[in-house]
Amino acid sequence: MSASPSSSQVSDCVFCSIVAGEGPADVVLDEPELVAFLDRRPVFKGHALLVPREHVVTLPDLPASLRDGFLGAAQRLATAMVEGLGAQGSFVAMNNVVSQSVPHLHCHVVPRTKGDGLRGFFWPRTTYADGESAEYAARLRSVL
Repeated sequence: MSASPSSSQVSDCVFCSIVAGEGPADVVLDEPELVAFLDRRPVFKGHALLVPREHVVTLPDLPASLRDGFLGAAQRLATAMVEGLGAQGSFVAMNNVVSQSVPHLHCHVVPRTKGDGLRGFFWPRTTYADGESAEYAARLRSVL
């Protein structure tokens, strides 16, 4: 990893510190534009965080030039959970602002095994009123 922060890093960001080689981390992937390291408080052992070297806060902020590489690295990490750790699968997730503990884009890749006790998300569920789903779909289409 590079030894000094670049202009695309933020001095008080813990992930930028790790990227710069200044913060402690168990690095599992070290590439010119991306770094992955083990989460210090893993959901399960082997839980990795994938980050761009450039300080990017959320997925919408990720430059187009990094998208394919970022997703490709997440795919390789998901495969590594199975091949390297003997997991049956993986959980891959990102938060954007809400529940984002470090304001630097990071993708969680967590090894999963049937019966591991993780029950998924405890999100409240709702329903649409008649015609309401079409309205929401139209609103999203209008900005896409």
